[in-house]
Amino acid sequence: MFRNKSNRRDEEDRMKEEGRLPPGQSLTQKFPVLHYGPVPSFNPAAWDLRVWGEVEQEVRWTWDQFQALPRTQIKMDLHCVTKWSKFDTTWGGVSVRQLVDEGLIKLKPSAKYVLQHAEYGYTVNLPLEVVLADNFLLATHLDGEPITPDHGYPLRGVVGHIPAREDLITPYLWKGAKWLRGLEFRATDREGFWEQAGYHNEADIWKEQRFKGR
Repeated sequence: MFRNKSNRRDEEDRMKEEGRLPPGQSLTQKFPVLHYGPVPSFNPAAWDLRVWGEVEQEVRWTWDQFQALPRTQIKMDLHCVTKWSKFDTTWGGVSVRQLVDEGLIKLKPSAKYVLQHAEYGYTVNLPLEVVLADNFLLATHLDGEPITPDHGYPLRGVVGHIPAREDLITPYLWKGAKWLRGLEFRATDREGFWEQAGYHNEADIWKEQRFKGR
């Protein structure tokens, strides 16, 4: 046990030296489970992902159709608003930017924001520039395995920090919705579930934007 604590402290110190540990965060070697409400069941025959709003044409993908979309992988550090950080996680899934680039989603010029819609009516909002960046993914896999139900299976939005990519905006992890079912592209911003409850709308990890008024 003492060896594990020492290893964790050494790794945390290394991340600080490399500039990868944001202020107020601590390294975890686990992947804590945090969410509001129960874990939903998944029926692949009934599941779909809807894309609508400020797009030229609404899109719906079944589970099989979504599985056939272009795939990518991203290695990222995760930072939770509850002050834990997990480093060097590898996510597999679908890039929204690639879907736009390949014409599978056709945005109107008026599209400026994205509202993620998840099971039970849960929502998360982000600026379009973050959703189209390299550090946002519609994720189905973590470290080569399907994500577990309590981490968002079958599909979640995930946003993290890519080391040495200081050009990218990195919000806290809650800005990626678990159990994702839809992407609504919007001309105006609309606060999601936690933002309406008092969490910061931008949620920049480096500025410690955890709650409104800070």
